[in-house]
Amino acid sequence: MKIESVMLETIAVRESQYPTDNKSEFLLVGRSNVGKSSFINTLINRKNMAHTSATPGKTQTLNFYLVNNDFYLVDVPGYGYATTSKETQKKFGLMIEEYLKTRDNLKRVFLLVDSRHKIMEDDLLMFNFIKYYKLDVTIVATKCDKLKQSEKAKVESKFTSAFELGPNDNIVYFSSVTKEGKEDVHNIIKVCLDTK
Repeated sequence: MKIESVMLETIAVRESQYPTDNKSEFLLVGRSNVGKSSFINTLINRKNMAHTSATPGKTQTLNFYLVNNDFYLVDVPGYGYATTSKETQKKFGLMIEEYLKTRDNLKRVFLLVDSRHKIMEDDLLMFNFIKYYKLDVTIVATKCDKLKQSEKAKVESKFTSAFELGPNDNIVYFSSVTKEGKEDVHNIIKVCLDTK
């Protein structure tokens, strides 16, 4: 997939602020320190379009990135950051729930999980939350450049036993350092766009 243009089209906190052009959307979710901003920047061939930060939990809105004037990557607040207040976490949860309930043009969810660590309860809750809305999910195993080749089979086994993947769900190994998985994600998006 050739990335010709990207812009942060819309910043929203409620449904009335979402784009109304009905273009296909792809949601990106994950824990606060999982590498979502790096994932976005790698996919769109930009260094700092999505701001990476030493402090997790910086994203506090739904950010709609319009790519090639054709589809949106939708970045939402990360979950599981310890210093985020319970009230703020609840607000983020309701924001994401409202989005999931109202977007018929949402084609797929990319759930980012750190490949190096054990799967957290938050990740399982988010996966089940997404599947409750009958959405297709790609589990993105981030930071896989830190894994030895021999460890990847264990990670796949860990993921497939933890997440009840449906027939249209899959796992992609991803690294913003080596760009592994970038083409796989581009192809997943392309297939979704071709079948809309």
